[in-house]
Amino acid sequence: MSDLPGIVVTGVSGRMGRMLAEVITASGKARLAGAVVRSGHDWIGRDLGTCFGTAPMGVTVTDDPLTAFAGAKAVIDFTTPAATLAFAKIAAQARCVHVIGTTGFEKEQIEALAPASRHCAQIRAGNMSLGVNLLTVLTRKVAEALDAEWDVEIVEAHHNRKVDAPSGTALMLGEAAAAGRGISLEENRESGRDGITGARKPGAIGFSSIRGGDIVGEHDVIFATAGERIVLRHIATDRAIFARGALKAALWGLDRKPGQYDMMDVLGL
Repeated sequence: MSDLPGIVVTGVSGRMGRMLAEVITASGKARLAGAVVRSGHDWIGRDLGTCFGTAPMGVTVTDDPLTAFAGAKAVIDFTTPAATLAFAKIAAQARCVHVIGTTGFEKEQIEALAPASRHCAQIRAGNMSLGVNLLTVLTRKVAEALDAEWDVEIVEAHHNRKVDAPSGTALMLGEAAAAGRGISLEENRESGRDGITGARKPGAIGFSSIRGGDIVGEHDVIFATAGERIVLRHIATDRAIFARGALKAALWGLDRKPGQYDMMDVLGL
């Protein structure tokens, strides 16, 4: 098993972190080489399996990403924008593939990721699932085919602990619709309507966010015009689909030159 490529999971104490650790360990395609948490976390220095309440896994939890990354081929990172920016610099130093599933970036933060990609393969996506990336392709194709009389609305739903809105996936779908229309999403985005907003702006791409319970992820792209609607939908019921996609991205990135990639590249879409 030691000849399998080693992968580090950051934010391993979170729901996605745990799922990633479990998927990597069970895959037979990679080994879990490190588990990183924030400084001060009470898991530091303990075996990860013990922290999970299962059998020991032989991986000691650490808050030292530099040491963890140095012994690995790839890093999978579903944390926060600020943490991801710090991890990007360390991944570049270690020449590790950096798979980024973190969402909620500001434009300037996304731009700040670029320098690190000159030294390692950096794969970032708002969503790692095959189904969502196919939905993204379909959204762009439909937007290309329909004229501006068709309004575009994106509705997303997630669990009540999600901290950013709209979701990274919703924004990815919005970018696809904007690209199909040949317009800028930044200049045509409408989010958080409330009160007397006036009539809908022609050509706008609207976003609505729902938060509740344990919803894993649901996304609808609605194209509406007088007398008819087209609805493209993806429903995720198991977080493991994102972990499997992230693992696929990490393994794909091992053979790539430094640069920025996304799941469209990984999936050949």
